[in-house]
Amino acid sequence: MSIQMTHRAGSESDSAGPSAAFPEVTEPVLRRVQDTVIAWFEEAARDLPWRAPNTSAWAILVSEIMSQQTPVARVEPRWRAWMQMWPTPADLAAAPTSEVLHAWDRLGYPRRALRLQEAAGVIAANLDNRVPETTEELERLPGIGSYTAAAVSSFAFGRKTTVLDTNVRRVLIRLFAGRERPTSSPSRKETAWAAGLVPEDEHVEWNAGVMEFGALVCTARNPDCPACPLQDICTWNRLGRPASATKPKTQKWAGTDRQLRGAIMDVLKAAHAAEDDRHGVSLDVFTTAMTDFDPALLDSLAESTAAAVARVRELSADRDRISRLISDLVTDGLAQQIDGRLALPNR
Repeated sequence: MSIQMTHRAGSESDSAGPSAAFPEVTEPVLRRVQDTVIAWFEEAARDLPWRAPNTSAWAILVSEIMSQQTPVARVEPRWRAWMQMWPTPADLAAAPTSEVLHAWDRLGYPRRALRLQEAAGVIAANLDNRVPETTEELERLPGIGSYTAAAVSSFAFGRKTTVLDTNVRRVLIRLFAGRERPTSSPSRKETAWAAGLVPEDEHVEWNAGVMEFGALVCTARNPDCPACPLQDICTWNRLGRPASATKPKTQKWAGTDRQLRGAIMDVLKAAHAAEDDRHGVSLDVFTTAMTDFDPALLDSLAESTAAAVARVRELSADRDRISRLISDLVTDGLAQQIDGRLALPNR
C-alpha cells in the first residue's frame, strides 16, 4: 500500500494549494486506516462516563467544554459532580453564578463555565431545554465553536461531522502528510481534506477513535510508534519521524498573570465555600503593601480563605498588578466588587 503524494512530505506550509500539504489518499490505504482505527478503538477505548449508553446530549456537551485544554483525569470527577447538581440545561441556567464558578473548581479557564451557563440559558429558554443536533445550530450557542459543535453533533446525535481537535489533526498529518504536527489551527483546506477521510458508515466510531488514538498512541511528545498498528504505512514513521522545523508554542504558568488570576479566584472560591463572601473579601487583603499589612485583616476569614490570600501575596507584592487583574476579573464577569470588597458574582 502507498499514499499518493505530489509534494515534499516534510513541507510545513499549505500555501501552495491543497495537494501541497494535504495529499490525496488512495482508497485501499484509507480503508485500512479507517478499519484499523475503528477496531483499535473498540478494544482500547477508555471507559469514560460520558461514553456510557444513553448519556444525554447535555452531558456530552458539558464534557466537551470541560475537556478543552484540560486532561481527562481532572475533568472526570468535576463532570460527575456537575451532572449531579445540574443534570439539565435549565438546572444550570437557574443556578447562582457563584455556585457555578465554585463547582468549576480547578479546571482552569473559568470563563468556560460562564459561557456554558449562558448556553444553558439559551437552550432552556429558546430550545425547550434540548441541546440542538446540527453543527450550525450548536455554533449559534454562546461559547460553542466549530470543534465542539462537530463533536456534540457526532457523539450525542450520531450525525456525520468532521471532528478536528489537536489529537485528530496530529494523527492525520503524521499518517498521510509526513509531518510531526499540524499548524496551530486548521485552515479551510485542512478541514475540507479531513472531511474527505471520514467514512460514510461508522463515522462516529472514526471520530472518537482517531481522537483516542492521538491521546493514547500517537501522542504529541512520546508517540508509541512500535505499538502503532499503522506504523508500516505511516508517512511520518517511514520518513524517519522528522522533527518539525518550528518548535510548538508552550504556555508558561509560573509567574504569569494567569497564575495570579487563578490564585485570586482561589481566594473567592475559598471564601464562598466558607461563607466568608456574604459581604465579600476586603480588597485590602490583596493590595495593602507588605510593610503596611495588618495581619488582623485575616482574622475574620476562615483558615482556608486566609491561606489562599497568603498564596496571592506570595506570588506578587505588586499592588498595581493585582489591582489590574482584579479589574480584569470583574470585567470578565468572574468577580464582583462592591464597596471595596470582592466576591464571586451573585446573579
